[in-house]
Amino acid sequence: MLPSRIATTIARALTSGCPRAVRRLDAGAMADDPFALFEMWFAEARVSEPNDPEAMALATVGDDGRPSVRIVLLKSVDRDNGFTFHSNSRSRKGREMAGNADVALVLHWKSLRRQVRIEGRVTAATEAESDAYFATRGRQSQLSAWASQQSQPLGSWQELVERQAAMEQRFGDKVARPEHWHGYRVDPRSIEFWSDGAHRLHQRRLFTRSTDGRWSESLLYP
Repeated sequence: MLPSRIATTIARALTSGCPRAVRRLDAGAMADDPFALFEMWFAEARVSEPNDPEAMALATVGDDGRPSVRIVLLKSVDRDNGFTFHSNSRSRKGREMAGNADVALVLHWKSLRRQVRIEGRVTAATEAESDAYFATRGRQSQLSAWASQQSQPLGSWQELVERQAAMEQRFGDKVARPEHWHGYRVDPRSIEFWSDGAHRLHQRRLFTRSTDGRWSESLLYP
């Protein structure tokens, strides 16, 4: 057992490099609800991040086994539907998710020195949910969903500008949602919460879901 003086020094090091104190964890401090913790962290990120706290990296894998990653925006999160974002199903990520539903997400909040890693399977949101979200987007964003042939070769920037202008002429007051543009849900099987600590004494809290839907927490070495 460590002398109390040394143990105290190490405990202080765990939080000395963090903008917010992180409580020390042990076997008696484990939890079983990662969504409650995520909601708390996300609320703090909305206050502290200079922009786009909902930005998250989405990693997919193609038929050739090669991974790819890009940033998407988290639009909603809850226990029933998981983590939801919206995109073009004809894009590279859309094609890769159609071929392999196993994906990974990462949200990194630099101002808080925290990140959340999520692994799970992706499914399409319902048509009604996709329609409802699309209706909240600004008109120009709605038009760009039609104008952009996402991930396809583009001859020139002017070509995209002209396609956008053509969509402006095509649609009246209401812009319908393209059938290839919809929501995606990531149903998590694991969620890891990472908190920065001085001298690489970071904290990693891993939540894993069992086959009966229950969550359990453990700690990982940093």
